[in-house]
Amino acid sequence: MAGQKNTSDIIEAYLRKLLEEAQVIEIKRADLANQFDVVPSQINYVIKTRFTASKGFDVESKRGGGGYIKIVKYQYSARHEFLTALYQKVPANLSSKAAHDIVQLLFDEKVLTEREGNLLLLVITDGAISPFTRGIMMKSIINRLDRDDEI
Repeated sequence: MAGQKNTSDIIEAYLRKLLEEAQVIEIKRADLANQFDVVPSQINYVIKTRFTASKGFDVESKRGGGGYIKIVKYQYSARHEFLTALYQKVPANLSSKAAHDIVQLLFDEKVLTEREGNLLLLVITDGAISPFTRGIMMKSIINRLDRDDEI
């Protein structure tokens, strides 16, 4: 059926709604798994794939005692702080998927237009580029975006 969300999408939407209400959320993995009638590993999967640094999140996980997951949505008071924090989180070896997520984040934060983002995706996610080169390119792009003067 078209438009039907899978369980991972529903869990992600639920967590994002909580993050709209609070910048930091702390959840018990087991409780969330029970709430959505899934195994705890599915909660881990959703967190690991949809709440990454390149998407603007910081995640802490603690095992034992029921285990909890703390998710922090980065909040920035200004474009410079956003770009500086993002620059620091770009790994030396950047996957094509993470590069795509960063470009999407730059678009979502209104740093890039849709056209600029699409052009950037053509270059930065090219499979011929090594993860190391992609990381250097992304850091250079973020550095350039942080300058006040226009190109």
